[in-house]
Amino acid sequence: MDKVKLGFNKLTIYKFIWLICLAIFFFTSYNFANWFTSTRSDVGSIVFKWEHSIPLWPWSIVPYWSIDLMYGLAILLVCSYRDLKILCLRLLSAQIICIICFLIFPLKFSFERPTLDGLSGLLFDILMGFDKPFNQAPSLHITLLVILWQFYASYFRNVWRYILHIWCLLIALSVLTTWQHHFFDVPTGIGVGCFCIWLWPDEGLSPIKNYQLPKQYIWSSVYFLLFALSFSIAIYFYSWALWLLWFSVTFLLVSVNYLLVGTIGFQKQTNGNFNLAVTILYLPYFVIMWINSRLWTFKNKPVDLICDNVYLGKIPSNNTLCTDHFSAIVDLCAELPIPHFNGHYNLIPVLDMTPLTIEQCQQAAEIINQHYKKGKLLVCCALGYSRSATAIIAWLLLTKRASNLDEAISMVKERRHTIVITAKQRIILLDWFLQIKKGSQYVKS
Repeated sequence: MDKVKLGFNKLTIYKFIWLICLAIFFFTSYNFANWFTSTRSDVGSIVFKWEHSIPLWPWSIVPYWSIDLMYGLAILLVCSYRDLKILCLRLLSAQIICIICFLIFPLKFSFERPTLDGLSGLLFDILMGFDKPFNQAPSLHITLLVILWQFYASYFRNVWRYILHIWCLLIALSVLTTWQHHFFDVPTGIGVGCFCIWLWPDEGLSPIKNYQLPKQYIWSSVYFLLFALSFSIAIYFYSWALWLLWFSVTFLLVSVNYLLVGTIGFQKQTNGNFNLAVTILYLPYFVIMWINSRLWTFKNKPVDLICDNVYLGKIPSNNTLCTDHFSAIVDLCAELPIPHFNGHYNLIPVLDMTPLTIEQCQQAAEIINQHYKKGKLLVCCALGYSRSATAIIAWLLLTKRASNLDEAISMVKERRHTIVITAKQRIILLDWFLQIKKGSQYVKS
């Protein structure tokens, strides 16, 4: 009992330390950014004409202020050291990123708010006591809301969760109806909030702590050029072209994945889906990749039987899952989700247009061999052309269904003519196969 009490007290102390440090850093950095921007003469605004029709709702200052209470309570509600660390690192990252943006790209709010009376007027007066019409994009208010919204959503259930969503929507709306922010600040704030959640995920390794360094220079360069192009168009054409900044952020993240982070950067979950924050960050890329997968495969069957209950195909649709009744799936696609699946789902994420490593060949072959006898097994990737085909080829070699690499490739190509095995992938498969033969590591099928 004493140990439990001691552990509780220690965690509580850590909570208050984090809360005090974050509060000090928040007010210090926020006020500094306000003061520094107020000394500059080149501060402009990004505002659309239609924003002049946004009404001023004095009562919305109440939900606007409520985020301060949510901020403190969230830190006090966490139940473990790990959850406390993740939440506070997200909040700290949000503050750092937003302050840097305020200093490098200063903006100001351009509407003049009339004098207000009553409780709303008092709350506005208190707010204006330390706030200025600067620190605009990305909206720190929205950034923190995204982080806190995701945190509280994991705690609330049933009707309370709906109440939470309604209140958070009111907070999001309040940054406009209190005349604190222009519209441009809102989506940029959402983006930074999602980025902070991506940076410090609830499960798995943080992207900045991954040391695998795949270094796919060519594809990293391709996506970096797409980032530069979309960013340049957004800045040059301005106005509604600013939505292309979403594409530029997405392409930059994908470029980083290919150069440094690997599949961890996509954060595909063990159920084959992505959390909401990751989905928002990568949505333009996900849509492009989904369209690409359908354009390349619309003349092909969704899946093809290779042998012994093992099927090869693209990421399945709901219709494919309903009609083919697979008992297990081996998914090698890092960049696309799969529909809800009730069978055995196994994820071995591999970046698009990259070969499987020796370890991934071994892992995929063993998983296929483990599940194919229990029912229909689908091995899939975005197109069902390369990554998934490689996995099945590895299985054919591991179980002696093929005596050599060329025979294994021919067996798969005979049933799905469109497969593509690159020269680099052939070398990796051959090296792995020689290791199997040398060590007599064949498995029983």
